[in-house]
Amino acid sequence: MGVEDKRSRVDEPHVGALNDLARSLRVRDGGVERFVPWFDPDSGGVAAQDLVLMETPGPRTVAVGDLGFSSEDNADPTAAALREARAGAGLARTAYLRCNVVPWPLVDIAGHRRPPLVADLDDARPALQELLSLLPDLELVVAVGAPRSRGSCGCSPQDRRVCPASPGSSGCRTRPRATRGGARRRGRG
Repeated sequence: MGVEDKRSRVDEPHVGALNDLARSLRVRDGGVERFVPWFDPDSGGVAAQDLVLMETPGPRTVAVGDLGFSSEDNADPTAAALREARAGAGLARTAYLRCNVVPWPLVDIAGHRRPPLVADLDDARPALQELLSLLPDLELVVAVGAPRSRGSCGCSPQDRRVCPASPGSSGCRTRPRATRGGARRRGRG
């Protein structure tokens, strides 16, 4: 099953509303378009119980344009690490949704990818709040990357669903809280 097949399924019922959100986020105020990846139809979609929040779309996802997905199938090390962590935690692929705290790429004036600034996180907060409103069964938010603190990922600091992690070797693959508080405790697999 290739990326073209995945692209043909972006309006399936469980991801249709999510991908409508992605479409709406592609047009900024003033009508300027920007890239926002599709939500993965192989994920849990709106029925997801767990949300994995990455930082921003990666360069390989951005490079493929309209075929770009926020997906564990992406051909990059971060996607591979998350896929391994999910499988290792016993979390079913259909139980979670992956997306980005800032759903569009960020670049400096030279055109190089850059991390989110506080202003970027503030700009993206309404999009994240809208996403959260589309996930009625959400139980756990795993925030991955630098802006992973509870406040900067758009969740309340008191929200017990939030579990910070890191995609590196000292991060989500080895953080016991990510598995004890998540999939295994709820007996999913």
